[in-house]
Amino acid sequence: MAKKGENIFRRMDGRWEARYVKGREASGKIRYGFCYGKTYGEAREKAARCRAAAQTPPFPPGDGRPFGECCTEWLRAEKGRVKPSTYAKYETALRKHILPVLGNRAPWEMGTEAADGLRQELLGKGLAPKTVRDILAVLHGVLKYAAKRSPGAYPAVEITYPRMQKKEARVLDLEEQQRLVAFLRSGTDPCRFGVLLALLTGLRIGELCALQWRNVSLKNREIRVEATLQRIRDYESPDRKTKVVLGSPKSDTSVRTIPLTDSAVRLCRQYDPHCPAAFVLTGTERFMEPRQVQRRLAVYTRACGLEGVHFHTIRHTFATRCVEVGFDIKSLSEILGHANTAITLNRYVHSSMALKRMNMEKLAAVEM
Repeated sequence: MAKKGENIFRRMDGRWEARYVKGREASGKIRYGFCYGKTYGEAREKAARCRAAAQTPPFPPGDGRPFGECCTEWLRAEKGRVKPSTYAKYETALRKHILPVLGNRAPWEMGTEAADGLRQELLGKGLAPKTVRDILAVLHGVLKYAAKRSPGAYPAVEITYPRMQKKEARVLDLEEQQRLVAFLRSGTDPCRFGVLLALLTGLRIGELCALQWRNVSLKNREIRVEATLQRIRDYESPDRKTKVVLGSPKSDTSVRTIPLTDSAVRLCRQYDPHCPAAFVLTGTERFMEPRQVQRRLAVYTRACGLEGVHFHTIRHTFATRCVEVGFDIKSLSEILGHANTAITLNRYVHSSMALKRMNMEKLAAVEM
């Protein structure tokens, strides 16, 4: 419900939306701005501030450059601060999604309405909510940079991120895992060995692709994870082709040492080529990239009669088995290379129905 003449309405999502006159087009048509608040009063107050700001010069002299120039400047500043893979994601988000929609906007046009418009356009293209959130996060980074470089030139922006529905990750049950293990052990392909090793250690696909035998210590019964391999877009290439990059892992906590079980040690001894520079997945000094591993895994799982299995299924399955045998979460978090235990609990721990039943049975001792 709106009060007469105030143009303030309650939206379907529960927020309040206030409309105000922002200016006029060259044709004389009124341009409206929109403000949002958790309460009627908050939306009204924001609209009053914006209405007042619309009556004053929107930016300091000399700060009227198009938003696209600020994006380019921000990207240049980020290049030396982030990993090449992160930079490639930023560059793609700006080039493909943000600049075509907002690149020609003046600073005073970069308000909440602009961010909402970009979100709606991206969702309208069918992009996944996670992808849209990542793009909006880049926009947020640029706007923060712009606000610092040009105080007063850019309005305050409230970015609304699309909601993400939590999907239950695919985890192999014990029978499926045994079926896959039996198949992987039936051949002498080093790639089969690599997938089996990931099932025993929880390695990420990029970490497995980068793993060399110099990182495997059979004497100390451990694996040292200190690199990752991935294919990224080559932003310096004229035709923007992709390239394979061997670099540091996802984060500082991803650099870690993983102890090996007796079974894993015996398996490694069986496949050890006695060449420290050889890659685990090939047994030679030539690497195998992630998309090749995914294709191989698809062949293996089809042969086992398993469906919906991706490489991340292997990692989720490892984490679930660890929980089922009583791993403490702190140890599991460090083995998986997570920054904190919350990530482990929220994303990688999947309690099976058998484990839930076992825990419920513990109540029998205290039931009335």
